Amino acid sequence: MRTRLILTLLCVSLLSIGLIQAQTKIPVWPNEIPNRINSDEQELAENNDILWISKIQTPEIEIYLPTRRNVTGVGVMIMPGGGYAGLAYDWEGTDMAKWFNTLGITAFVLKYRVPLSKSVENKEWVPLQDAQRAIRIIRSKAAEFRIDPHKIGIMGFSAGGHLASTLGTHYDQNIPFMNDEIDKVSARPDFEILMYPVISMKPDITHGGSRDNLIGKNPSQELVNTFSNELHVNAETPPTFLLHATDDGAVKVENSLVFYQALKDNNVPVEMHIFPSGGHGFAFGLGNPSLEQWLSLLEQWIKQLWEK
Repeated sequence: MRTRLILTLLCVSLLSIGLIQAQTKIPVWPNEIPNRINSDEQELAENNDILWISKIQTPEIEIYLPTRRNVTGVGVMIMPGGGYAGLAYDWEGTDMAKWFNTLGITAFVLKYRVPLSKSVENKEWVPLQDAQRAIRIIRSKAAEFRIDPHKIGIMGFSAGGHLASTLGTHYDQNIPFMNDEIDKVSARPDFEILMYPVISMKPDITHGGSRDNLIGKNPSQELVNTFSNELHVNAETPPTFLLHATDDGAVKVENSLVFYQALKDNNVPVEMHIFPSGGHGFAFGLGNPSLEQWLSLLEQWIKQLWEK
């Protein structure tokens, strides 16, 4: 009898673990995916030095929960970079989520659709559309994820930084392709962390590949202005942490500089760290003793956000 009880409890435990694991990814659009065109395109996941996901067909949120004893109530949605062509999914996503868990922060990695895909229309709005919906889902399930609905931030790398800064400045953008009850939930992040971000679509400072993929090679001035996020900062823009390397040869440091100035001009709390070296796409900055300290700088910045 005792043996049978132990076996039963073990089976229940294994089943519970399986159910929990099955819930580590949730769809951004559980029903019809807006701005989607049926095509023969297939999503690709290639794992060489990093896990590179491209031609995304089904946007998802991957959930990383800290242990209950460590949980702080803070949540962060992470948007990997990739020039709006694909996502450096582990390098600038899941690896970072695991680090946040060590701080007691619940992390969510967003696999968002990129405009460089045959399966999307109104392509310039698709990444923001996925990001708006994702943060609304996270906020609506805050109790389930053991987070405070008023302590949900975002983090973006490179083109993911452009998406994050777009969400931070266009969170209330009415994209006329949605009409669900959840759209009444606020999409405003409570803070934003921008890692070597693309900010502007202005040709003198933008990243050419990200710009071409998002708004095309010959965009109208209206599109350039719409997605030049330094032009849309106001007093309601979330507190921001900016990080960049001076020698970034892909995304000019001026992107962070113009965003910092816009935040400062609008009295938005902002902290910026510019390191002399590191190039682009350095993620944790391992191997660069100076650059590696950004992790502790960010940890302290998050901790002081709600200090009185």
